[in-house]
Parts: sequence; structure tokens; C-alpha cells
Amino acid sequence: PPAPYPQAHTNQQAAALCQSQEPQAHPEHTTMKLRPTASTVALLLFLLLASSSLRAAMAGSAFCDGKCGVRCSKAGRHDDCLKYCGICCAECNCVPSGTAGNKDECPCYRDKTTGHGARKRPKCP
Repeated sequence: PPAPYPQAHTNQQAAALCQSQEPQAHPEHTTMKLRPTASTVALLLFLLLASSSLRAAMAGSAFCDGKCGVRCSKAGRHDDCLKYCGICCAECNCVPSGTAGNKDECPCYRDKTTGHGARKRPKCP
């Protein structure tokens, strides 16, 4: 004779059976709580300080702002001229007089270059 079918469960038994067989969370699907590490905190602090010092450097001094304003007053690319003149002035503490030329008045300003070899060009306007 054929094997009898398994006995039917009552609703309560079926519910208890389903609850006991709930799927376990798979390791790939668990959420991790991220805690900031010391290196992460240090990196964020460094970036914050670097951005604040960059803003201070970009602000320039009254001396450089005034001198570069005169130097770049006739420049075709006024914003670029002010940017590079400000950088050079901050490093050299001088800006040649006039809107062009006169770089012999400030050798540091005159001798600053960008790049090397064939791409070597004057940095300061």
C-alpha cells in the first residue's frame, strides 16, 4: 500500500512551525553602524584647517591688494592677473610699479616661473 500522507497540522501548529523557521539575517544584509575612527576625525580636522587657511591666503594683504590692483588694472584677464600677482606678492613682498614691465624692481617677482623645460614661463604678471 502507498505511504500515507503526512498528518495535517492545525492552524496553531502551522503558525508555530513557521515562526520557528524564520530566516536568519544573512551577513551581507546586516547593517553596520559606522563609528568615526581617529584617522577619519584627523582628516576632517585637517581639511577644515586647510580650507580656512586657504581663505585667509586668498584674501591677501592690503599692501598686495593695492599694488596688484594697479599692476592688473589694464590686464585683459583681470581676475587671473590679480590671482597670480597676489600669489607672487605674498611670496616676494613686492610688486613692480606700473601695469607692465619694470620687473627688475623686484627680482623675486621677476624670477618666479611655472613648469620646467619647454613649459617654463613667467608666473608673475
